[in-house]
Amino acid sequence: MGPARRDGVKRRDALLDAALRCFAERGLLGTGIEEIRKAAGASPSSVYHLFDGLPDLTLALLLRTFERLFTHLVSRVVPTATAEAAVVALVDGHLEWILSHRDEGRFMYQAMAVELGTDAAEVLLARKAELLAPIVQHVARFVSEGSLPPWPPLLLDVVLLGPSHEACRRFLGGAPLDPVWMRSQLPKLAWRSVRPHTPRGV
Repeated sequence: MGPARRDGVKRRDALLDAALRCFAERGLLGTGIEEIRKAAGASPSSVYHLFDGLPDLTLALLLRTFERLFTHLVSRVVPTATAEAAVVALVDGHLEWILSHRDEGRFMYQAMAVELGTDAAEVLLARKAELLAPIVQHVARFVSEGSLPPWPPLLLDVVLLGPSHEACRRFLGGAPLDPVWMRSQLPKLAWRSVRPHTPRGV
């Protein structure tokens, strides 16, 4: 990577970091691109050289957040050797990352709740599928051996991470949920919801 390219990446990350700070202070809907520009100490021309506007910058920050979260999840899930270990690693890895990166987690949930344009939604879905591919491939072996239900990835995602997402949203919104309880109980709950059941009498 040449000096000009490195400088562009550095300025882009500085704007995304400033956006995250502004969103944490004012909320997604209460922040404008001019506030982000000032927080980053950037010129108007540099902002619009890198981003088309606030929606484009928000999408870029959301993609970066996905990349950081899913890279962490892959590192937790792919080394596992059993279906139970994979499920527990997935749910606990998600909780671990969100609880350690609360501003990014709060932004992610706010951004996903806002109406996204068709193009942005397609970009997000495509990148999410790409980032999750190593986990999907790893989990497929447990599906094929019968230790996980033969459900498509979307259904597994809803069942395994649905309670975790809801708990994180509420916790980040100020609900009195105990993070220790979340990490000790929600991964177990996820596994109980998909583990194979031995018929009675067997």
